Amino acid sequence: MSRYARSEREALTDLMSTLGPDAPTINEGWTTRDLAAHLVVRERRPDAAAGILLAPLRGHGEQVRRRVAAGDWAGLLDQVRHPPVWSPVSNPLTDELTNTVEFFIHHEDVRRAQPGWQPRELPAGLDRALWRRTSMLARLALRRFPARVLVEAPGHGELVTGRGGAPLRLVGTPGELVLFLSGRQRVARAQVDGEAAVAQRLHDAKLGF
Repeated sequence: MSRYARSEREALTDLMSTLGPDAPTINEGWTTRDLAAHLVVRERRPDAAAGILLAPLRGHGEQVRRRVAAGDWAGLLDQVRHPPVWSPVSNPLTDELTNTVEFFIHHEDVRRAQPGWQPRELPAGLDRALWRRTSMLARLALRRFPARVLVEAPGHGELVTGRGGAPLRLVGTPGELVLFLSGRQRVARAQVDGEAAVAQRLHDAKLGF
């Protein structure tokens, strides 16, 4: 059985090790050190990780992340590379479900912030795994968007979401759609077809979680 969560984790950790702690990412204001700290907190500090989704806990989560980021760089990378087996998001039962998209996205966050980046040709199995998760991402990210959005990955499938209204068509590979729908429209190689003003609104929308 392929373990894409593990392979993306390894590739991301290797890349951050090569680039060092001060390399940019596409996450505004975050370096590779900040991203590594985010991943460590998500897996090892459930009390602080809750702030990723829950606004009242966001301040506490950010304080913990900053403290973790101040630690030794090699130690941070080691913690990213070797998650604890007790972690609710990274144990052997949950890892592939909860981390395939997480580590794919963050791997691209680092890759696409570097000069001369190009999209990767992904393994067919990873493409399929990302498409399976696109349905949920699209429905969550676009459920209130004022258009009827057809999301299509040629060769994989399509779905319709949005609140209704002017029709839009969002097309890309599964990986590019995942990046677009997680709020990374500016670096995602996905195409939006439809009325220009509505298409631009989708490009500028605050998507993700």
